[in-house]
Parts: sequence; structure tokens; C-alpha cells
Amino acid sequence: STSEKPILLNNITDAETFVSGAEVAVIGFFQEPDSPEASQFRLAAGRIPEVPFGLSTSPAVLSHYGVSANTVTLFRRVDNDRRDLDMNNKDVDTEKMTRFIRMNELRLVTEYNPVTAVGVMQSSLQFNLLLITDKMSPKHPERMRRFRAAAELFKGKVLFILLDSNLKSNERVVSYFQLKKSQLPALAMFHTPDDEQDVMTVDEISIERVQDFCNRFIQ
Repeated sequence: STSEKPILLNNITDAETFVSGAEVAVIGFFQEPDSPEASQFRLAAGRIPEVPFGLSTSPAVLSHYGVSANTVTLFRRVDNDRRDLDMNNKDVDTEKMTRFIRMNELRLVTEYNPVTAVGVMQSSLQFNLLLITDKMSPKHPERMRRFRAAAELFKGKVLFILLDSNLKSNERVVSYFQLKKSQLPALAMFHTPDDEQDVMTVDEISIERVQDFCNRFIQ
């Protein structure tokens, strides 16, 4: 691709604009743009095309974000949180960096799988809403569109999760909510501090329905 990746961020304004412009953004903070760590970072950027990567060596930017050199920071809008990966004195390579990003890249709607499960567990949001559905269904794109629109309304409050009922690795979650395949699609809401939960089977997803279900549960 012709676009420069990662994007060089020379000042605080550039960095803030970069972070606020994406659901998930990653910045590598380095002393030298050509250090071995920075080149590992560039390799990771190439592996994850859908996430924007920025790179900064500006002391002002590093100090603004309170990081030391050789830190990779992932910013996510969904819970207004960030995760830092320290590359000093550690054998952090492209593999580990890629895994760190994949684990922590929570989005407005995060698809649940063994890798994202870690990030989901560590989210600072206490309310999780799962849409348990068959991704192969012809109705899936429209369901997702409405589910995403509802997720916008609860940004910073509820973590919206898509769970594909076709995946064998997800069977345990489906049975945890005591659901059978014949009852899907379903919405399952979960409060992490006390394991409180509620389940609603839905023939169709509407934004209002999701909104009511969330508000009722939160209250």
C-alpha cells in the first residue's frame, strides 16, 4: 500500500487527532525511529492492516501520554481505556506485539474468540451484552448493523460482543447461558462483578429492543 504505515506523529495535536479518529489506534513511542524495536513495530503494523498505527519520537508527545521510550500503547474508544506494552528489557518481538494488539483491540462490537476473550475479561466495563447468533445466516448483516447502532448508544457503559454460535469454541458460552441452538438468536447480558445475568431470545434485532433490554438490566 502506498499510504505510509505507521504514520509519524510529530506533535501532541497530531497524536490526539490520530487517537480520536479510530475505534482502536496503536502508537509506538520510541527514542529513535530506526531502532530495532521500531522496526519490529513496523512489521507488526504490516500484519494488522485494519488497525491504524502511529509512531512518535517526540519528547513532548511521550511526556503527554506519560510513557517512556520503547512503549507500544493501544487506545480504544469503546471503554475509553488504553493498554501499554513495555518493550524495554523484554524479548518483545513482532509476534508478541501482534498478540498484544489482537488481545486488546476491543471495538464497539467485539467478536468473541479465544484471543479476544482475554481483552474482554480485562475490560473496565462491567456490563457485557452478547448477541449470540449464526454468522452464516442471511439476516446476519442487517442484525449486525442494528446491533452496532445500539452499541453507539452505550459507548463507555456496555461492552457489545458478537458470539458466533457456529464456532465449536463458543459452545461453552452458549450453554453457560442455558441456551439451545433452537433458541437463537438471543441477547445475553452480564454484570461482571456479581455474575448477574439476563437472557432474551429474539426473532429479530431492533435498536429499540436492544436499548430497552440494556436499560432494564442496568437499572
